Formats: sequence, C-alpha cells, structure tokens
Amino acid sequence: MTTLVVLSVILIALLIAGLAIYLFIVGSQLTRVATLLEECGQIVWKIKRDADAIEPGLQSINNTGGVVAGALPLLYGMAEGIVTGATYEPEPEDHERPPALPAMGRRRSRLHEGVGYFPEG
Repeated sequence: MTTLVVLSVILIALLIAGLAIYLFIVGSQLTRVATLLEECGQIVWKIKRDADAIEPGLQSINNTGGVVAGALPLLYGMAEGIVTGATYEPEPEDHERPPALPAMGRRRSRLHEGVGYFPEG
C-alpha cells in the first residue's frame, strides 16, 4: 500500500507541476496581449483626436459633395453630346476617294539652300 501512496503523491506532484507550467505560459501570453492592446488603445485615441479636428469641416465637405453629385447628370449629358459629335462614321463603300495630298501643299526642298542655290530670287 505504501507504493500506491507514493505513486499517487508523485502523480499529483507532476499534475500540479504541469498545471503550474501551463499557467506560467498562458500568463506570459496574456501579458503580451495586454501590452499590444494598450498600444492599440493609444493609437485609437490618437485617431480620435485627429478625427475631432476634421469633424467641423465635415459638413462643408458633405455640402460640396452634394453639389458635385447634383452636377454629374448635367456633365454626363454634355459628355454624351461631345462623344456623339466626335463618333467615327465610316464612309460608304461605293464612295471613291481622291488621291491623298500633303497637308502643307507642295513640298519645297531645302537642299538647294544648303549649296547656295536660291530658285526664287
């Protein structure tokens, strides 16, 4: 019977040691989480201070956004009118095109001037 008592005491001691190690690990992790949450709390308060500075101008921003939103249908209609006027319409197949001409008319060579020859005068 003494062996059974000794083994029971050893098992209880091991159980208590295991629980102590487990609680130490969980406690250290909770301490780390608490530190991170404290830092997050400070960041949140900083964001709130920044938002408090923006809040008075928010009504003006919303009014301006409403004016812009009200003008969008008009701007959209004007843009549609511009696009309709600029839409490419191909010429019919039976239409004969004249030969292409240079945009500036007859070309004039500058090679003459390079050698000292001026044909106009």
